[in-house]
Amino acid sequence: MNEKPKRSIVFYLVPDFSMIAFTTAIEPLRLANRCLGYEAYTWRLASAKGGTITASNGVECRVQTSLDEERRLMTGEGRPSMIFVCSGINVENHVSRTVNAWLREEYNRGVTIGGMCTGAHILASAGLLSNKRAAIHWENLPGFSEAFPKVNVYADLYEVDSNIYTCAGGTASLDMMLTLISEDFGDALVNRVCEQILTDRVRSPTDRQRLPLRARLGVQNNKVLSIIELMEANLSEPLSLLDIADHVDLSRRQIERLFRLEMGRSPARYYLEIRLDRARHLLLQSSMPVVEVAVACGFVSASHFSKCYRELYMKSPQQERAERKSAAAA
Repeated sequence: MNEKPKRSIVFYLVPDFSMIAFTTAIEPLRLANRCLGYEAYTWRLASAKGGTITASNGVECRVQTSLDEERRLMTGEGRPSMIFVCSGINVENHVSRTVNAWLREEYNRGVTIGGMCTGAHILASAGLLSNKRAAIHWENLPGFSEAFPKVNVYADLYEVDSNIYTCAGGTASLDMMLTLISEDFGDALVNRVCEQILTDRVRSPTDRQRLPLRARLGVQNNKVLSIIELMEANLSEPLSLLDIADHVDLSRRQIERLFRLEMGRSPARYYLEIRLDRARHLLLQSSMPVVEVAVACGFVSASHFSKCYRELYMKSPQQERAERKSAAAA
């Protein structure tokens, strides 16, 4: 086999990065090199200050370079062909103008840029995802959509838009890297790597991030599932029960009875709970004012929103956000 040009990759690790997203990105590259018999892929680890950096699971990881060192390598032989930003929880606390400027400069020099797990948040803050398709973890999707309305973000496993790669994290990093290997060397090598890591296929970008509703909720009734899908698709402007009844060709009484039987609560209560769940994600993952969170989740007033939120979570939206800031500061 003729040796093809190497891809040199920098994995830029952000504090509290996702270890599973990081390791499932590196391992297929290592195994591809092993199957090829030479180093088609090389990589190094970087962080803002160098030294060691801690993942969200508490494991410390030693990196080879700092951001200052990466900037010095930018114009020489050490310049990478790809940079992947790997982050995780509390990503909005680690947005940096210096990192944003570095990523933009590398991108403008032709370096491919990627984000794993919540890395899309940092790419978006650097202005690299405007009018581009991107993927992010489903848990971060509501806050991300509100913070970066110009990004075409999806709850897909991964997205490739020209020379920007993003994935939702978890094991989606594996699928994205296997796709990269396939682009470089074809499916035969990917199949060999898959045999080594004991996986039987590469998932497509649009495969589900989350379990299907049927498995996630343990609900078997197709009508109830259809109603829940309608509710989840209409959180900012909730549908009336009459509208829902028209969509699924059932009477209001039938819907009430089905929800009591399958979900143990009324459809109105269930609808309220999933709207409040989205609100909680927005409070924890964005800096949106509480009143804007209320509107984004279909509440006509901040006071009504706060009352409902307190009844469900035993704390006000303001308390929820204050506790989150205290935990991040600690």
